[in-house]
Parts: sequence; C-alpha cells; structure tokens
Amino acid sequence: MPHWLQLMAESFWPLLYAGLVFTVPLTLLSFAGGLSLGFVLALVRLFGPAPLVAVVHFYVWLIRGTPLLVQLFVIFYGLPSVGIVFDPFPAALLGFVLNVGAYTSEVIRAVIESVPKGQWETAYSIGMSGSQAMRRTVLPQAARVAVPPLSNSFISLIKDTSLAAVLTVPEIFQAAQRIAAVTYEPLILYTETALIYLLFSSVLSALQGRLEQRFGQHALALGARA
Repeated sequence: MPHWLQLMAESFWPLLYAGLVFTVPLTLLSFAGGLSLGFVLALVRLFGPAPLVAVVHFYVWLIRGTPLLVQLFVIFYGLPSVGIVFDPFPAALLGFVLNVGAYTSEVIRAVIESVPKGQWETAYSIGMSGSQAMRRTVLPQAARVAVPPLSNSFISLIKDTSLAAVLTVPEIFQAAQRIAAVTYEPLILYTETALIYLLFSSVLSALQGRLEQRFGQHALALGARA
C-alpha cells in the first residue's frame, strides 16, 4: 500500500471521530441557537418599538460587517482581559450562535415580508388575531421560502466550524493539525480533511433537497387549512 494511502487510512477514523463528536454537535447547536435568535431578531425588526429596532439593526450591522474569525478571537482571547472567561467549546458555540443569528434574522425578516399583505387581511377577516395570523397563515408560507437559504446557511456553517480550531476545539481541522504535526505530511492530511468536509456537505445537500420538497408540501397543506 502506498505511504500516502496508508496514512489516510490510519488517520480517517480520528478525523471522522472528531467530526462526529465535535464538528457535528457544534454545527447543530450553533444553528439551532442562531435560528432561534434570528427569529426573535426578525420579529423585533418587523414589529418592535423603534429603540429596540435600532439596537437590533446595530447588532446585525456589526456582526455582518466583521469577520467571524475576529468575533471568535474577541470572545475567547479578548473577553478574559475583562474577567469573562469561556472554555473553548462554549466560546466557539457562542460566537457561531451570534453570527448565525445575525444572518438568519435577515433571511427570516425578508421571507416574512415577502408574504403578500392580502394574506394578513384575509386572516383578519375571518377573525384571527395578529399572533394567530402569523402562526397559521404567514409563517407556513414564509417557511417554505426560507428553507433553501437557511439550508445553505447550515451547510456553510459546518465548514465554518473549522475556525473553531483556533480556539483549540478538537474538531476535524484541529485533529488534522495535530496529526500533521507528528507525521509531517500536511498535504495528505489537509486533503483528507477537505474530503471529509466534502462528504458531510454532500450528505447535507442531498438531505436539503428532500427537506425542501417535503417541507414545501407540508407548508402548502398548512396554508390551505388556514
């Protein structure tokens, strides 16, 4: 067996293990937290009082206008100077949640605004309150539009988690760095790492297609029942 192939075979499980134990959980938790935060921020932008809207607008502007890597450094390496200390994984999770929340808030706000005003008026005309109209009529239609961009954000996030390596989180890329430091074969290790990320992204892309189809049908059914 060629040396490079043997090295890839020996390092495959440690890399995959790091992905399953750290990268995937970090991605899922970050996206769930960021999506929840983004939904709240979107509602504030659309229906909140002016002072709160200004605060949210500033937050979104700040996060979208600065690099994710810098945000992670501020949280993990900067905040300890003022007495706020996080372990590597929570620091990475916080950074990703804040970043994802800013971006998803704009997606959610846009898709809610894309629902025709007539849908609100129809809901009001049959006696629904504002919250009922949002929950039963607007959100099902908005969700169908939001699935593709949010799915793309999720797939991008699993690749962005490689930045957690700079915080010493032992995810895929950090594991590859440790093995490369011992074997002195960075090209082979980093190529294999890229292939594992590609594998994860390909699986998620396939699931995205099914999700869009099924969720779209479900959203249409909810809209029809509303």
